[in-house]
Amino acid sequence: MKKFITRRLFLIPLTFIGITLILFAIINILPPETLATSYATSDKELTKTEINEIVKKYGLDKPVIERYFKWLANTFKGDMGYSQVAKLPTTKAIINFLPATIELTLFSVIPIFFIGNILGLISAVRKDSITDKIIRFFASLFYSMPSFVIGIFLLLIFYGVLGIFEPQRYSIDTDMLILNGSFVKYTNFMIIDSVLNLNLTVFMDTLKHLFLPATAIFLGTSASFIKITRTSTLEELNKDYVRTLRAKGLEEKYIINKHIRKNILIPQLTIGGLQLIRLLSGVVIIETIFDWPGIGSWGVKCAGQLDISGVMGFAIVVSVLFLIGNLLIDILYAVVDPRIRYD
Repeated sequence: MKKFITRRLFLIPLTFIGITLILFAIINILPPETLATSYATSDKELTKTEINEIVKKYGLDKPVIERYFKWLANTFKGDMGYSQVAKLPTTKAIINFLPATIELTLFSVIPIFFIGNILGLISAVRKDSITDKIIRFFASLFYSMPSFVIGIFLLLIFYGVLGIFEPQRYSIDTDMLILNGSFVKYTNFMIIDSVLNLNLTVFMDTLKHLFLPATAIFLGTSASFIKITRTSTLEELNKDYVRTLRAKGLEEKYIINKHIRKNILIPQLTIGGLQLIRLLSGVVIIETIFDWPGIGSWGVKCAGQLDISGVMGFAIVVSVLFLIGNLLIDILYAVVDPRIRYD
């Protein structure tokens, strides 16, 4: 296992360099003058004279390989250019937007794992019963519905008709508290910051705004988790060891909790882990629909406005999350199933 982890840790930087090479090559099809705008921090720097100075300063007229290594060195130093969309240095923009996505992801994923696991097990154990048919019906319904459709319906019902659960990350009142300095953002995680500020009103306001986007993600994502849990459980229930355990007189509940739950963890980790990574990299459509200031919606705006630094920053964050996430999933495989050995 140690050899495997060491080998993977060694491969992560190489893979990262390969990804950045591809991204850099695609972006650098653009002329140097266009690339220079990604380093301009104000409209005053967009004049021809200022642009030429930026081109010389960052060596944007140099050969591509030379520019790549200089850009890579600056990236590792935290200098990823300036995001015109965020009106901030790209590194600071990532620090500002990523916590919102992580917060939304955690509040979506926890119910997906717990509720999805329970519903999948119930559906499998009570195969072909009314309960199973109801669970399968709703799982198939939400599985086939695009997430943006679910999000729009939730907004229409809860905000448009009932006038509750507003979009965005928090209300105008909370925004005013932040602007006048009454509420301090220590971590950019609103739940944590509300606790650190001892502000119950902001805490409840944050939970209220989290409800709709988290529910939309839960409904759209948990369906596949329910399906894989049900399928894996049915496969385990038909295996010889389960028949042997039943023949020994063990209760069905004990067999499920003691044996089957452990044996279905591998497919659950595969589906659940990849879903978690995808959510952390930015639930683009959901964040856009609910005007959620996460890294996904920021990435979309950057692409729409040709914010080169923003696009590169977003792509790098997504790449790093996938590389680290895949490593953790592989490690967890061996943790939950001792039969798996990588050495």
